[in-house]
Amino acid sequence: MSRHPVSTGAAMHLAGYRALGLDFTYIPFAVTDVEGATRGMRALGIRGLGVSMPYKQAVIPLLDEIDPVAARIGAVNTIVNDEGRLRGYNTDWIGAVRALEEVTQLGGARVLLLGAGGAARAVAFGLAERGAAVTIANRDLEKARQLAAAVGGTAVPLDGAASSPEHGILVNATSRGMAEVDPRSPVPEEALREDLLVMDIVYKPMITELVEAARRRGATAVHGGRMLLHQAAEQFRLYTGREPPLDTMDEALRAQLG
Repeated sequence: MSRHPVSTGAAMHLAGYRALGLDFTYIPFAVTDVEGATRGMRALGIRGLGVSMPYKQAVIPLLDEIDPVAARIGAVNTIVNDEGRLRGYNTDWIGAVRALEEVTQLGGARVLLLGAGGAARAVAFGLAERGAAVTIANRDLEKARQLAAAVGGTAVPLDGAASSPEHGILVNATSRGMAEVDPRSPVPEEALREDLLVMDIVYKPMITELVEAARRRGATAVHGGRMLLHQAAEQFRLYTGREPPLDTMDEALRAQLG
């Protein structure tokens, strides 16, 4: 369910369905009437819907149930239809934490999160869910304070935050780094340390300037494609009840993003 549908998610899901021989299909389509779309989901027996901005909040009052973490985040990106009963989930936070957990443990970790928008909110709640200590850095400090209060974290001004030696993980959840927005890294390269873990949730391009800079500095770097993959994999589980073929879905994602 999107105003401007893209085929990235479809490529991963369809590859997974083919690999497991499942009688599912995934069709991206544009939506301008959110209430009508949810009624149609019930009427047509559609098993699942992926929800993109700007509908992640608007869809919530139209659902029968909300997963507790999705309710705390205040955003739904996945709807599952169980015999006409619609339940909303947020798999963005799961994608973020699983991408990080591929390379580190999050319990007790000290994380600097750049950004305080919708994507940052999902990441922040996911980190808190895993027991990490989260510091929010944002240009609008009041927004950072509000998000920090919601997850039991702290807020700091964006300028100079990345230079602090107190965090072991840095996550960029801003739009900085997107090719169509501003391709520059949100962090000065000299602020990146060899003992730092850096994740950029931007996936267009998959290897951003921040990821490249982190690698040059000897830091461990996680690109945004890993979060995108794991959030889609969790959707796959919810829709099908089957374990997703991650390698196959990753190949489809890489082919789609080039």
